[in-house]
Amino acid sequence: MKKVNFYLYSFLIVICLFSLNGFQEAKAQQYEIGGGLGVAAYSGDLVRRLDKGRVGLQGTLFGRRNFDNVWSLRAGLSYGRISAADSINPIDPVAEFRNAYFKGNIFEASAVMEYHFLDYLHPQSEHRFSPYGFFGLGFTLFSGKGAFNFDGNDDRGRYSLGTPVIPFGIGVKYKLTNNWTLATEMGFRATFTDFLDRIDSKPRFSLPVDPDGNPQPIPANNYDAIYFGNYSDKDWYYFLGVTLSYSINSYKCYAY
Repeated sequence: MKKVNFYLYSFLIVICLFSLNGFQEAKAQQYEIGGGLGVAAYSGDLVRRLDKGRVGLQGTLFGRRNFDNVWSLRAGLSYGRISAADSINPIDPVAEFRNAYFKGNIFEASAVMEYHFLDYLHPQSEHRFSPYGFFGLGFTLFSGKGAFNFDGNDDRGRYSLGTPVIPFGIGVKYKLTNNWTLATEMGFRATFTDFLDRIDSKPRFSLPVDPDGNPQPIPANNYDAIYFGNYSDKDWYYFLGVTLSYSINSYKCYAY
């Protein structure tokens, strides 16, 4: 809990510093507001790689401050829905026997710095588009429900948690007009929890086998004999979407 509070306080301090600086120079900067829609996905103890068959709706609202032709600060609120189940594509025989699932909602607040590779903001620029990368800090609240079915318990009930996240990714922006900008973006979120999928981070145990190597049944409620999760890594989630933003004040011609 101390680590969670440290990251949360650090995130809030960064936001306050940028906000105070923004009040001093607001007249000399360009600001944007926008939103977007897309899909969300997860990887963890139930899904090791991105599974395009298990995606949910994702949406975001944000504000952006362009410091110059290269750097921008974006702060936003995002929502996403993620889910996974061992029964769809189990990663191994133990996961197939475990037969767990989860689904839930992500509520994220984040601030990221964007770096643009081309000068597309200048009114006289020859480029109307630019690839960009971003990196920042955030905090996520997750609310969901999950279950293990191997012991006959179909529903372990609802649960919730909060975790700091590190958002980073890449995208491409295209300036439709001097005021409207369209972008597509792939974002990765590294979390500080292994419990998004409600799979505990306990050491792995193998299923018992007979002399021929065939898996044998596990007694009901024998939780210490089943693979709960990989204790060496954390859960991740991902956003892929399209955004549209509007410039709410006039350009300043920045100089490098």
